Amino acid sequence: MTIPRKNPVGTGPPAEHGYVKVVFELPRDGDGWPPVASEGLWAVQVGPDVARLDNTPFFALRVAFGDLVRIHPAADGQLWAGDVLQPSGHCTIRVIPFPDGPLGSSRQRVLDAFAPLGVTCEGAEQFGLVALDVPPEADLPAVRRLLRDGERGSWWEYDEGCITGAWQAAAPD
Repeated sequence: MTIPRKNPVGTGPPAEHGYVKVVFELPRDGDGWPPVASEGLWAVQVGPDVARLDNTPFFALRVAFGDLVRIHPAADGQLWAGDVLQPSGHCTIRVIPFPDGPLGSSRQRVLDAFAPLGVTCEGAEQFGLVALDVPPEADLPAVRRLLRDGERGSWWEYDEGCITGAWQAAAPD
């Protein structure tokens, strides 16, 4: 089963429907991660300087699907992200399946594992990365348990790009 991505890589919603591309500047760590200097996310402009994110970030930290963010236009018209004005309650978790692991680095198998838990995903094949969008109504303890068990079983490694208090409180058993 293929889980449809909200906005497939390289495509996007038409501007006439109110969608804009909001760019996040990405500071790199000492290891050169992330592998890009900025990330553009689709968003719906809901005010003159406010947009609601409409896809899951791969690299931008502390933002998630549905967050309201301040936007600042540059001289060239590009919209740059500012502060999060209102969090959506969604979490962003990034998963990198191991090529030598039981999933054989299959993004689809990661997607299939999380779909029954109410999680949607987007994949970035060029980086071997899956970004999970975990909505507040998802089974948070089960998602955390699957992440933990998959890491212990050498299926993947993961990190928490944007989490909530509910995520932190939902410790797996």
